[in-house]
Amino acid sequence: MKTNGIKLKPEFERALLDLGFDEFTEIQEKSIPMIQNGEDLIGLSFTGSGKTAAFGFPTLEKVVPGEGIQLLVILPTRELCNQVTREFKKFTKYKKMQIVDVYGGVSIMPQIRNLERADVVLGTPGRLLDHLSRGTMDLSKVKMLVLDEADKMFEMGFIDDIKRIISRIPENSQKLLFSATMPTAIMDIVDAYMNHPKKVRMQSHVEEGKLAQFYYDVSRREKFSLLVHILKEHADGLTIVFCGTRHLVDSVNRNLLNQSIKSKALHGGITQHVRKQVMDAFHRKELSVLVATDVAARGLDIKDVTLIINYSLPKTALEYVHRIGRTARAGEQGKVISLVSDDDYENFARILEDRSLSVERLETPKVKPLQFSRPQQRGRPFQQGNRGFNRNRGNRQRR
Repeated sequence: MKTNGIKLKPEFERALLDLGFDEFTEIQEKSIPMIQNGEDLIGLSFTGSGKTAAFGFPTLEKVVPGEGIQLLVILPTRELCNQVTREFKKFTKYKKMQIVDVYGGVSIMPQIRNLERADVVLGTPGRLLDHLSRGTMDLSKVKMLVLDEADKMFEMGFIDDIKRIISRIPENSQKLLFSATMPTAIMDIVDAYMNHPKKVRMQSHVEEGKLAQFYYDVSRREKFSLLVHILKEHADGLTIVFCGTRHLVDSVNRNLLNQSIKSKALHGGITQHVRKQVMDAFHRKELSVLVATDVAARGLDIKDVTLIINYSLPKTALEYVHRIGRTARAGEQGKVISLVSDDDYENFARILEDRSLSVERLETPKVKPLQFSRPQQRGRPFQQGNRGFNRNRGNRQRR
């Protein structure tokens, strides 16, 4: 493979080749030498950039099995914790060490037993603090700390938890922070705990020319019918449908099943066991449609996703970018379709303020009207919208 002068220890080079690496990605090429040299590092990168390998290989090769917990990785969600743990175990195929993941929603007792022999720990903030309060995890020998998806952790309210965890590891430990953005909360962590960190930044999160972005201006009453039409007539491969709330995820998924579309729901209210079953089935392509919230899908590395559908629009351009970054990976083509109704106009206008995003409007086709059933919920009564979106003015326009 093309190494561009990067040298890993032999056992990790073998694992790298077994995983089919042809060359290092931009974030890997920039980060690995600095991490090997012991530098504190801030890595600005988006989903799908290869950052797990960027921090995984150079930190794992410094771990000495049997000498206590030396590497701690903090992640925002259980799914991402599972995913990175699986990758770490592949990276250490030829250098066996005890890698333990800890997160809520499952029994704590097996984790307590595993932590007694751990060399590497990956965990979510809440469960890590639980173990620290119980005295079942010793971080006094940690040599390296990684904060992955830092902006999402702070967005989820984990800032104080992270500070408490950092206070329990040696001050001279190497600290690595990976994030898509650098909000004030992250800068507070950088200033308080990191030692003159170097910064690496990805130039692009989506390969130019590989991702086509479209939107339909559609009334709320017709939105589900259009979704089914797209999935049945135009979807080819794995599709992720994003919704704004757990309730909407469940409603959309239930109605898709009624239309004989093989889909599953993924959100924070689903048990860990079921979430794992859903993701395993999606990876194996036993189902073709995943209906998810942003938090549940954040950080998931799913290969061969060809279509992203925004059933409801995110509130910011950043969240939109995170969503679209799950397709058009590794040189493959991808497509994003947003279903924009009148209650999405405000969010869509904010998204389009990012002029790097090129989103083309498509003529909304006439589709067979389908019933969309949902449990009665509080809120304003359902009304059919009759207004159109105007990008130039970024507001609601009467046709």
